[in-house]
Amino acid sequence: MQINMTVVAIVVIYLIAMLFIGWYSSTRITSNADFMVAGRRLGPFLMAGTLAATEIGGGSSLGVVQNGMGTYGISAAWYIMTMGFAFVILTFLAPKFRAATVKTVPEYFRRRYGKSSGLITAIIMLLPLIGLTAGQFIASAVVLSTMLGISYSMATVIVAVVVTIYAIMGGLWSVTLTDFIQVFLIIAGMIIAVPFATNLAGGWDNVVANVPAEAFDLFSGYSLTDVIGLTVMYVATFTVGQEAVSRYYAARDGKAAKQGSIMAAIINFIFAFIPAVLGVIILALINMGSFDADAFAGVGARYALPVLAMEAMPAIICGLLFAGIISATMSSADSDLLGAGSIFANDIYRAVLKPDATNEEVMKVTKITMLLVGVASMFIALFNTSSIVTLLMYCFTLRAAGSFFPYVLGHYWKGASTAGTIASLIGGSAVVVWLEQLKMSIFGMTFSQPIIPGLLVGLALFVVFSMVMPPKVQTTELAYEED
Repeated sequence: MQINMTVVAIVVIYLIAMLFIGWYSSTRITSNADFMVAGRRLGPFLMAGTLAATEIGGGSSLGVVQNGMGTYGISAAWYIMTMGFAFVILTFLAPKFRAATVKTVPEYFRRRYGKSSGLITAIIMLLPLIGLTAGQFIASAVVLSTMLGISYSMATVIVAVVVTIYAIMGGLWSVTLTDFIQVFLIIAGMIIAVPFATNLAGGWDNVVANVPAEAFDLFSGYSLTDVIGLTVMYVATFTVGQEAVSRYYAARDGKAAKQGSIMAAIINFIFAFIPAVLGVIILALINMGSFDADAFAGVGARYALPVLAMEAMPAIICGLLFAGIISATMSSADSDLLGAGSIFANDIYRAVLKPDATNEEVMKVTKITMLLVGVASMFIALFNTSSIVTLLMYCFTLRAAGSFFPYVLGHYWKGASTAGTIASLIGGSAVVVWLEQLKMSIFGMTFSQPIIPGLLVGLALFVVFSMVMPPKVQTTELAYEED
C-alpha cells in the first residue's frame, strides 16, 4: 500500500497543533484547581465537547467499525447510543457533582466517609485508568502504523509521547481545548468517509445486496438486556470515572453542568450509527471481492477502516479522517492520564504519604505520575492483543461496581456510613472480577455485563452495613479541606 505524503503531512500538522495547545494551556495554569479542574470555569459548550470527546475513543471508532463488519452489523451503534442515554440520566445528578467542589472522586469519599474509604477508592480507580490509557494508545497506533507504513511498535511510542507531553503541560485546560477540536474532527472525518466507502461499493443498493439481512437488525448483536446493561454500565462508570466526572467538577456552575451533559448526549446520538454503517459497508466490500480482507488479516480487523480509507479516499479527506480517528483515541487517553495523575497526587500522595505537601509539590507529583502512567500504558499497548472494546468495558466495570452507590447516595442519604462504603467498594469490585475471570453464572443466568450483579451486591452491602454500623454524625456535608 503506497503511502501518500499529503496524508502524512495533515496528521503531522495535527499532532504539532496538539502540542502547541498543550504549551498554550500551560501558560494559564496557576494552581492545582487550574490543572485538575480547569479553574472550575467551563461553560456548556466546552463541557459538551470535552465530555463527548472523552468517551468517544478507540472503542467508539475502530472498535465499533470492527463490530459492525462482524456479527453485530448496524446494532454495533448501541455501544455509543447508550453513552448518550447515560449523559441524559447524569443531567439530573450534574448539579450535585458540581456543588461538591472536589477535584477527584476519591477526595469526595475521603471527605464524606474518611481516609480509609478515600484510599481504597483511589486504588480501585487508579489501576483501571492505566488499562484505559493503553486501550486508546492501541487504537491511535493502529492508524499511525497503517498511514505511515511504520511498525505498530514505533507508532505506539509516537502516540504515547505526544499525548503524554501535551497532557502534562496543560492539565485539564489543554485536555479540554484539544477535546473541543477533536470531537468535531472525528465526527466530520467519519461522516465524510461514508459516501466514499459507499461509492467504492457501487452504491447503497449494492451494500444491502452483499451483506446478510441481519446486518440491519438493530438487535442482531445486542439484545434489549445488553442495551440496558450497557446503559447501566455507562451511568455507573461516568458517575465515578475521574476522566468523565472531572468535567462536571470543572463546570462554572450547576446549570452549565446540566446543559453540557445534554449537549454531549446529542453528540453521541448523532455519531452512533456512523462507525457502525462504515463497518457494514466494509463487510459488503469484502463479500463483493472489492476489498481484500488479507490487507489487514495479519494484524486484525481493527485495521479495516484505516486500510479502506487509504484505498478509497482522496489524500486530503483521508488525512482528515485519520486525524479524526487519532483525535478520538487521543482525547480519551489524555483524560485517563490526567485522571490517574490527579488521583495519585491528590488522594494518595497528599492524603496519605505527605499531608503537608504544598500545592506546587502536588502539581509536580501529578505530572510525574502522568509520565509514569504514560510509559506503563505504552508498554501494555505494545504487547496487548485483546479487543479494544473488551478491554475498555472491563476497566469501566471494575471501578464502578463498588463505588457507584456510596458516591451517588452519599449526596442524599445522611445515614450512609464508612462501614457501608468499604463493604460496597470491596464486595462490588470482587463480584466483577469473579464473574469476569471465571465466566460463571448466577442462578442459571450468565451476565454479559458483570456490572449489574456487581452493583446489586455493592448496593446491598452498602445499605446493610450502613444500617448496622451507622455514622456517628448523620450528615451529607463534606469535611473541610484546603483547596
